[in-house]
Amino acid sequence: MNAKPMSLYPVPTLESLPTDIRETILAVQEKAGFIPNVFITLAHRPDEFRAFFAYHDALMLRDSGLSKAEKEMIVVATSGVNHCLYCVVAHGAVLRIYQKNPLIGDQIAIDHKKSDILSLIHI
Repeated sequence: MNAKPMSLYPVPTLESLPTDIRETILAVQEKAGFIPNVFITLAHRPDEFRAFFAYHDALMLRDSGLSKAEKEMIVVATSGVNHCLYCVVAHGAVLRIYQKNPLIGDQIAIDHKKSDILSLIHI
């Protein structure tokens, strides 16, 4: 049986990527335990990959008064409302790691209004 390709775009190997991009992807893998497919497919265009991560870091890593988990909750809730299963799965996994809670990502994705987020928010 022939496997369906992951992308219509060329999918580079980690070894073929520029050092900075490879290190970024490996750092994500170390923290999250997996490499999101979108990172590998986006890496075939290094300038766009770097721009994406610069934007990501500006939003998710800057000091804003929100914890990393709270930011991930926002992303999961938004992804759920937008019916983006890929983002729900990827960001839900990161949220579960941050919160050490196996259910919170799914609860927020399904209905953030009924999830137990008040016990998690640091006010």
